[in-house]
Amino acid sequence: MRQELIAAPRVVAALVAAVRAQVPAYAALDDERLREVRAIAAWALERMLHLWATDGALTPADLRRLRGIAAARAADGRPVQAVLRAYRVAVTALTDEVAACTPPPDAADAFALARMALTTLDTLSEEMAAAYTATSEDLAADRDRALRLLLDDLIAGRHASVGALTDRAARLGVQLPDPYCLLVAEPAEPDGGPGVTRETATELLATLTARADDAQVTSTATVRGSRLVLMLPAAAGRTAAAALRERALRGCAVSEEPLDRIAVAHRLAADALDTAPAHAHHPARLLTDGDAHVLALLAGRPATTPDRISRLLLGPLVHPGRRHLLEALTAYLDAGSATAAARTLGLHPQSLRYRLRRVAALTHRDPRDPWQRLTLDIARTIGP
Repeated sequence: MRQELIAAPRVVAALVAAVRAQVPAYAALDDERLREVRAIAAWALERMLHLWATDGALTPADLRRLRGIAAARAADGRPVQAVLRAYRVAVTALTDEVAACTPPPDAADAFALARMALTTLDTLSEEMAAAYTATSEDLAADRDRALRLLLDDLIAGRHASVGALTDRAARLGVQLPDPYCLLVAEPAEPDGGPGVTRETATELLATLTARADDAQVTSTATVRGSRLVLMLPAAAGRTAAAALRERALRGCAVSEEPLDRIAVAHRLAADALDTAPAHAHHPARLLTDGDAHVLALLAGRPATTPDRISRLLLGPLVHPGRRHLLEALTAYLDAGSATAAARTLGLHPQSLRYRLRRVAALTHRDPRDPWQRLTLDIARTIGP
């Protein structure tokens, strides 16, 4: 029976067809991977029939090959559950082929086949699962390390062009978020409490990207001194304030710089954390691009034009249809109170307060907050 089944090419084809029909991960394999599957099926067929005919067991060489196959599957991302199921399906198909032989096996041979199949599946499952897990952990560690190094290089300014950055990301098999948010965070009480660690960065990154819309985009994190640096999709950065507050952290999120200015984004965020007064760190919000640019301007190190700073802070208020809101803000900043500003504009105080609430909603800055009022005042002063 062994000689007959090995000599018939249709048997290997039947095993592969059964696997592709019953294991979805194998249904869409390309021609190159299918050739590999057929070669493995031919080898496994020969070995299992040999073990049946000789009442033998898997040899150390067999186990090395199975571990190598499992490592390769971990590298190409095929799920281990699918890999092990493929072997179970193939063994079932093999027993069907044996049963169809003429004459069929007698009871003793059938029991020997069943015993061999169960023993072999048990052994290969243990060996392959262990090798798959070990390889996956090594690959994950290597990939995480490579991503950290990439982010370290980006914030150090070692990539001068988007093309160079794109090429390096492609070699790693990742797609960086664009638009992105560069989040720099530190303990809310820098002189006390636990410091930040790589584990802190990894856990925060997982929290902020758990609901990411684009699973193809790769976020990454690193630690620079006493600070965490995370590169996230822009949308994920908008939810960071609550996550930082839960961890007794504060931060600055820069999301308006292009990919080739990540080093600039990092410098802006880091300098903002260095120079922002304590009252700028409102518990419900992060420092953002506007805050960072205002702080850079006040320190005499502007990183962009006054017009852009003004637009970053005022945002939709510069639209012609919202000039009445900008006028309300200007009157409030000049007068110092809603009542006095309303009197200046000939409005009821409640109407003025409503307009200020609209200003806060559109700019994400509350004119009643001392720091945010200062940034809005600077924006309307230096704007066009």
